[in-house]
Amino acid sequence: MTAEIHPTSIVDSKAEIADGVTIGAYSVIGPDVKIGTNTKIWHQANIWGNTVIGESCEVYPFASVGMKTQDLKYVGGSPGTRIGDRNVIREYVSINAATNDGEFTEIGDDNLFLAYCHVGHCCKIGNHLIASNGATFAGHVVVEDHVGIGGGGTAIHQFCNIGQHAFIGGCAKVEQDIPPFMLGDGHPAKIRMFNKVGLERSGFDAAQVTLIKRIFRLFYREGFNRQQAIAALRDSDFSSSLEARIFLDFAENSERGLAGGS
Repeated sequence: MTAEIHPTSIVDSKAEIADGVTIGAYSVIGPDVKIGTNTKIWHQANIWGNTVIGESCEVYPFASVGMKTQDLKYVGGSPGTRIGDRNVIREYVSINAATNDGEFTEIGDDNLFLAYCHVGHCCKIGNHLIASNGATFAGHVVVEDHVGIGGGGTAIHQFCNIGQHAFIGGCAKVEQDIPPFMLGDGHPAKIRMFNKVGLERSGFDAAQVTLIKRIFRLFYREGFNRQQAIAALRDSDFSSSLEARIFLDFAENSERGLAGGS
């Protein structure tokens, strides 16, 4: 099995193209690019820089992956982009390389970036993200697993962290961290509710959902400030649960602060 490369595409002879890769018409693949088995690059896509794309991904027309950071602090070297397996990168998505030599913008497995999304320099994206049309991730954003992002220009400020199984509504402006299991929305984004529908779709049972509801109420409905809420959760009768430990770890390590309640 060999790669299928359209004769009008421009693929540098130094690029490493695995078996089963398809590269469509007028696409451009740079010299330092590595593309894994069975990945499909549609026509008129651009893959450049120190970029590795894993297996069974799809990169759609006019996407730009691995181009030089937009960070004005860039001074040279070979920072890059690392993308895992089974990712779908739709039309006009841009994913920039990291800023400093030896650093990487990193994307895990099984993620879906719909049209016009932007992933900035040095972002760390986990697995199973669904980012709707026009979602933008500024530099150094960290996104944990199983997150949903609404479209319509949802913007996440640089250095923000998004916890696992969180959801952010469309057109939101995220200025602070969104904790695990929560639903953030608004301009600026506030925690409106816990992510009940997303949790149920991910297989959380009734007992887990009820426990996460208690965490939400403790943090966002009891009138505590953040340190009081952390102390109350640590002293609660469910503090040893996996969900509480995940939430506490995220809250205690937040550097930008948690998004407030509505």
